[in-house]
Amino acid sequence: MAMLLQDHEKNMTRLLPLQESPFTTKPGEEEHDFDLDEAELLHEEDALDEDEEQEEAEDTTEEPLQEEEPVPTYTAKSSHPAALIEAAGEPGDTLETYLREMGRVPLLTSEQEVQLAQQIERGKLEQERARLLKVPPEHAIMDSAQNARDRLTEANLRLVVSIARKYMGRGMALADLIQEGNAGLMLAVEKFDYTRGFKFSTYATWWIRQAINRAIANQARTIRLPVHFHEAVNRLHRTSSQLFQELGREPSAEEIAERMHISVDTVYDILEAGKQPISLESPVGDDGDSSLGDFVEDQVTASPADITTRNILREQIAHVLDELNERERHIIQYHFGFLDGKEHTLAEIGENLHLSRERVRQIEAKALRKLRQSYSSRQLKDFLN
Repeated sequence: MAMLLQDHEKNMTRLLPLQESPFTTKPGEEEHDFDLDEAELLHEEDALDEDEEQEEAEDTTEEPLQEEEPVPTYTAKSSHPAALIEAAGEPGDTLETYLREMGRVPLLTSEQEVQLAQQIERGKLEQERARLLKVPPEHAIMDSAQNARDRLTEANLRLVVSIARKYMGRGMALADLIQEGNAGLMLAVEKFDYTRGFKFSTYATWWIRQAINRAIANQARTIRLPVHFHEAVNRLHRTSSQLFQELGREPSAEEIAERMHISVDTVYDILEAGKQPISLESPVGDDGDSSLGDFVEDQVTASPADITTRNILREQIAHVLDELNERERHIIQYHFGFLDGKEHTLAEIGENLHLSRERVRQIEAKALRKLRQSYSSRQLKDFLN
């Protein structure tokens, strides 16, 4: 316990003075654009916890038919609420209000991001200290940490919108994409390590894209595909597009399989899984007066002709069974399900009539012989055709 408290005191001492960091943005450089290359992404992934990194790696989906986008730039023009509303391209009072309110939050400098990250870390250390000593945490430190989380999150909401609008047309509305991206942003706030020397937006971009990609894989399709299969569909579409540009025609399944180093059967499986369901309300024809459902045969609901035939058959069977006595009629009706649609066994019928199974079988055989010899039963032969 003493050693844990000593480590805690060392961490708190490290956070007390805010030293100027070598990666702090100098005055006049806050508005400069920056790009996120593959090396930075790989470097940021090393900062993740081992379990989280494995989980995210399994659920990562690739953008179909797109190259990796650079991190959206934080310029005065792109940060303006009107510019974000125009870029969103989706009407709606709620979304427009959200974008306007979001645009009023000022951007943060690198030094401010470090200060907020330190306040969040102080809150985590205070919570750990309170847990070890089994005492309530200091409310002032915890409130300061929560305020820092809120400020860091709100200042980067426009980053989420900039990334989310690049995923429009993937089966999810822009508002839903923003919501999923915000969840990734909040996770990035909790995991951000300011000592690595990277800007928060560089780190948060990876988490925002992860959250949006996972949401698209889980929610965008009517029939959900496993994440690895969703990635396979994206790779196949990307490969097909590349071959179309190279060949000037639609590539064959064999050509796609050769480029992707998979079998032709696997290509057909991926194509089949990647199909989207079509609504029965989809218009058909140039005039649009007809829908697809008008041309699909209903194989479940009986037609009026079938209903009429069944009613006549039911009446004929009832007329034929009237030639049997009550006990014979009871056995035939229950054994063949004429009453409740359920075929009862001879044992069940015998229990109901207080007869043995063998005696019920004998009565049934006698009744069937009587029906075969009946003139009325010959009328039922017409229904066999």
